[in-house]
Amino acid sequence: MTRQAADPERDSAADLVTNAAIAVDLVVLTIRNGRLHVLLVRRGIAPHRGRWALPGGFVLPSEELSDAAARELGEETGVGDLDAHLEQLATYGSPRRDPRGRVVSVAFLALVIDLPEPVGSTDAADARWFPVDSVPSLAFDHDTILADGLERARSKLEYTTLATALVAKPFTLTELRAVYEAVWGRAVDSANFRRKVLATKGFVRTVTARNRSGERGRPAVLYRPGPAFELHPPILRQRQDR
Repeated sequence: MTRQAADPERDSAADLVTNAAIAVDLVVLTIRNGRLHVLLVRRGIAPHRGRWALPGGFVLPSEELSDAAARELGEETGVGDLDAHLEQLATYGSPRRDPRGRVVSVAFLALVIDLPEPVGSTDAADARWFPVDSVPSLAFDHDTILADGLERARSKLEYTTLATALVAKPFTLTELRAVYEAVWGRAVDSANFRRKVLATKGFVRTVTARNRSGERGRPAVLYRPGPAFELHPPILRQRQDR
């Protein structure tokens, strides 16, 4: 039998496949008590045992990436059945991002409302909501991933109707404006915001004005999300002076 000559390029590619691992990490954002919070877990295993990190983990051979993200979220925090806006954020693959070896992570951004208090489990010793302006230094490259997720969320509020994913339905314009203020971390002019929202076709649709339970006085005008996703024109945040 004739023996095939070695193919260095093929062997090198096989080594890369063997030595690389795929993981998912999640930037899960919600608003609690008027402030933007992110979900973090305290690692219960090495590497970086005891440090806070984004929830996530390795993808199983037969899993879709989004399924792996949902599974890891439930296993590490006890938060399951994620009813949220979920999108891929970016891919992170620096050779030295994980001391265990070459790990490429696909990060997801989730915007959610009304999630329960998380409970650490499996390889997470603890899980907790943190205000985004009070986050400790995170394990791996999760500081970078979190910063990218925050900027993605803040930018998407300018050009899309995504803010409605972070407010209970139906909502007042004051409640919707509070979402922008929490995510952007700055005050938004009330009159200007109201004018822009109502002038943007498909942003919101009016629900019959009524008093909520326990409220008195003039009925509040309530709204639900409209059919639009992109905002034309956008609602731009004021950039802070550098």
